[in-house]
Amino acid sequence: MRELLEALAAGELSPEAVESRLRGYVTSEAGRLDTARTQRAGVPEAILATRKTAAEVSTLVDTSLEGTGRAIVTRADPTVTAAVEQQYAEDPEISVNVDDRAQTVVVRESSFESPDLDATVGLVTAGTSDAMPAGEAATILREMGATVERIDDIGVASLDRTLDQVPLLREQDILIVAAGREGALPTVLAGLVDVPIIGLPISTGYGHGGEGRAALSGMLQSCTALSVVNIDAGFTAGVQAGLIARQFDKIRE
Repeated sequence: MRELLEALAAGELSPEAVESRLRGYVTSEAGRLDTARTQRAGVPEAILATRKTAAEVSTLVDTSLEGTGRAIVTRADPTVTAAVEQQYAEDPEISVNVDDRAQTVVVRESSFESPDLDATVGLVTAGTSDAMPAGEAATILREMGATVERIDDIGVASLDRTLDQVPLLREQDILIVAAGREGALPTVLAGLVDVPIIGLPISTGYGHGGEGRAALSGMLQSCTALSVVNIDAGFTAGVQAGLIARQFDKIRE
C-alpha cells in the first residue's frame, strides 16, 4: 500500500488507478468498472455501449484505461465509436482499434501487455448474416489471448461447403458455431468432429420462430452434444471458449 501512496503522491498513478488496485473496481460518474475481473475470473471487463450515451462510454473507457491499461467496448454504434476515436486521436501512447462489423472498439495504452495463449478457437459462421455476433466473439477471444481461425459461410443449405471444411474444423481446439434460421449447423458439426462446440444462435429468420428463437430451440434440442449460449450472445460465447482455451494453454505449458 505504501508504494501505491508514494506513486500517487509523485503523480505516477492517478487516484482512479490507486482505487482500482486497492478495491478491484473504480467508481465514476458513468458507473462502476470491475478492474480486477481478469485477475479474479480470467475474463476481461467490457463496456456494453447499448443504452449508454457516447459521453458515458467515453468516461468508462477512460476509467478502464486508468485501472487496467485497456478498454473493450461492445455494441458500439457509429456515434460511440466516433466519440472514442476522437477522445484519443491526439495521444500517441494510446491505440484505438475499431471493428465496425462486430461493433467493438478496443483501446490500449502502449504499455499494456496483451495475453498470449497456446490455443486456437475455430470461429464458424453459417452465412454472412452471422458476422456481427461472431465478430464480437472474435474480439473477446483475441483480447483473452487465443488465436482465432475464421471459417465462414459453410451453412447446411449446401452441405458440400460444410463437409469440405471438416478437416480444418478437426484441427481446432474449440469451435464456436454461429447460425441463424433453424440453427442446424452446430448440430451437424457436433456429429462430425471431436472438438468442444459452443452454439451461437443468431437472430436471423422471420415468421414463426424468427429472430433467433428457432435457432436457439434447435441447438438446445440437438441430439448431438454441444453447449449453447443465448441469441446473439457473441461476448458470452467468446468468453466461454476463451476460458477453455486458457485450460489448453495451461496443459501445454
